[in-house]
Amino acid sequence: MKETTRRILDDLTARYAPLAACRADIERAFETMNGCFAAGGKLLLCGNGGSAADCEHIAGELLKSFRIKRPVTAAFAEKLKAAGDCSETLAARLERGLPVISLCGHPAFSTAFINDSEPLLTYAQQVHALGRKGDVLLSISTSGNAKNCYYAAVTARALGMKTLLLSGRTGGALKEVSDCAVIVPESETYKIQELHLPVYHCLCAMLENEFFA
Repeated sequence: MKETTRRILDDLTARYAPLAACRADIERAFETMNGCFAAGGKLLLCGNGGSAADCEHIAGELLKSFRIKRPVTAAFAEKLKAAGDCSETLAARLERGLPVISLCGHPAFSTAFINDSEPLLTYAQQVHALGRKGDVLLSISTSGNAKNCYYAAVTARALGMKTLLLSGRTGGALKEVSDCAVIVPESETYKIQELHLPVYHCLCAMLENEFFA
C-alpha cells in the first residue's frame, strides 16, 4: 500500500472515531479488492433498499474519476487514433476506471427471473453468470441477514471468489460466509447506513489512489 493511500485510511478514523474499531477489517477489505483489480478481476456488488443505492454509489465512484483525474494512457490514446475519426474527443473525455458491476440493476433480467424462478436467487444467478475465480463479491446488509445476499455469497465462494461484507450489529449470517466483514459499531439501520458511506468512500479513494495517483 502506498503511504498516501494509508493516509486516506488515517483520515477516515480521525474524522469518524467509532470506525477506528473497524480499521483492520477496512484495510483487509481494501487489500482484497486491490489484489483482485491488480490481477485483472472485477468487483460485484449486492444489497437491498438503501444498501442497493450504496452499491450503485460505489460503482459510480470506481467506474470513473472520484477524487482525482484519470486520463486515458498515451498508449490507449494512440490506439483510439487508429480506431476512428472521433479519437480526439474520446482521448480527451474518456477516463480510466475499475471493473465494477452492481447487481442491483438489470431490470429486464431481474423481473424475468423473479417471474420465472426464485426471487431470492436473483443475485446468486447473476454471480453464477458473471463471477469468475479471483473476482470479489461485496454484500452490503445492515443486519447481515439478507437472504438474497447470503445465497449470492455462497455461490461466489463456490466459484472461488472472495466475499466481503459491509454490515452492522453482529454481522448476521453473512459474516459466516465472508472472507472479510467490516461491521460498523451501530445497531439501528439508519445509523449503520450513516457509517457505511464514509467506509466505502474511503475504500474507493484508497483504490483510486493506488491505481491512478
